[in-house]
Amino acid sequence: MPSLSFSAPLLAIEASTTAGSVAVWCDGALVAHEAVLMGAGQDDRLFPAIQRVLHAARLEPRALETVVCGAGPGSFTSLRIAAALAKGLAHGSGAALFAVPSLLIAAASMDPWPAEAVENGLVVHGDALRGERYVLPVHTDASGMVFTAGPLARVACAMLAESVPGYRRAGVLASPFTDELPAVTPGVQHLPRAGGAWREHPVALDVWEPEYGRLAEAQVKWEERFGMALPDTPAVRG
Repeated sequence: MPSLSFSAPLLAIEASTTAGSVAVWCDGALVAHEAVLMGAGQDDRLFPAIQRVLHAARLEPRALETVVCGAGPGSFTSLRIAAALAKGLAHGSGAALFAVPSLLIAAASMDPWPAEAVENGLVVHGDALRGERYVLPVHTDASGMVFTAGPLARVACAMLAESVPGYRRAGVLASPFTDELPAVTPGVQHLPRAGGAWREHPVALDVWEPEYGRLAEAQVKWEERFGMALPDTPAVRG
């Protein structure tokens, strides 16, 4: 199976937070990118943005050879929309689909990294609701590439504050803490800086789902009502 390459036409989609984004590369160069406002109550803005960046790159969808989708965790609805679009485009064009951790995209969007974070590594964290944060330890190398340095987890805010010094924390979009690095806005145009094993193999279109972080509230209520579990949905365990 092919590993990730930016040489052939590549479309990337990220929609784990309200700060969604799309980008296109051709011949190794970033050709077009656009920020997309996501979230409850918003119109469907992701697909029109994809159409615009493809048009700016003078590409038909069938010309795509690679599609990359942010794999979460984050907003259930936004991630599901992005995954459906990514799968549909990959299926229709025959492109390989790659899934990149969304918190890794956020970490790659921080440029430059403060010296303390370069030396000691960083924990990037995003809202997991209910007083919890999704957290991913990351580090950067001399070239500026960013890699995961530990497993994705979901932890209580108090536990994160106690275990990780403020100079080694960066929140996505906003943070409940006042003693840490500035919040970072993820942008999928920074994807080339996101390194790691996710680049090595595409995912299977028929089985891949994003890491939603939490089960949808509708699923939780259904399972409670009927006393049985639905088929497993990827979620970050606390």
